[in-house]
Amino acid sequence: MLPEVEKLLRVQHHDQKLNSIKKELADIPLEEEDIRDKLSADRKALEEAKTNLQRVEVAVKTLEIDVETRRDSINKLKVQQFETKKNEEFRRMGIEIERYEAEISELEDKEIELMEEAEKQRKALQEARAKFEENEVSVEEEIEDLGSLKIKLESDYEKETADRQEQASAVEEDLLYGYDRLFKAKAGMAVVGLVDEVCQGCHMKVTKSTVVEVKAEKKVANCENCGRILYWWTDDSVGKNMGDY
Repeated sequence: MLPEVEKLLRVQHHDQKLNSIKKELADIPLEEEDIRDKLSADRKALEEAKTNLQRVEVAVKTLEIDVETRRDSINKLKVQQFETKKNEEFRRMGIEIERYEAEISELEDKEIELMEEAEKQRKALQEARAKFEENEVSVEEEIEDLGSLKIKLESDYEKETADRQEQASAVEEDLLYGYDRLFKAKAGMAVVGLVDEVCQGCHMKVTKSTVVEVKAEKKVANCENCGRILYWWTDDSVGKNMGDY
């Protein structure tokens, strides 16, 4: 392989790793938001459970007040019955007492239903609170893990940048400039292999003269279709694992 192309492959290897690390770093805030959203749903469920229980408890309290009010009315009517000397008034008060007693019976039936509902809501609240607290711990652990990952990625990025600068320093300035433009324009694939006369960047067939130029390895050759820098691909064309660069 042409030495200049091999140097660019090394630079490209580091540039691709840097892009990958940048993407991972950019994804971390989104992942953190997704994690917190899970807890937000649990928090909403907990608040709804609290609201439901409070609604039932208020309804029970209202019924208790209604029952107590009617009992007070019954007591007053019984006192008035005792004091009256008129049969018609006594009978009318008796009818009122019976009406209040019937209403009390009906209200107490509703109260029993509501108390059963309140018990269900208490259990629902306990379950919602337990789930929230459990997931809260899990979320905090995941957030901490993301924080640790961010620190590692930033360290990896710093090291990769230094390694890239070292490799780039060995490349001719004009060649490196052209490579940088291609790398940005061609989605991180500026230097690619030529396989069976096909550019592995644009997957277009190149001319015979380009094939000869690439295979000769006398000077840097470009794909006439996409402009990428080409090298003749064989199983051992790269010469070593790019990870060793």
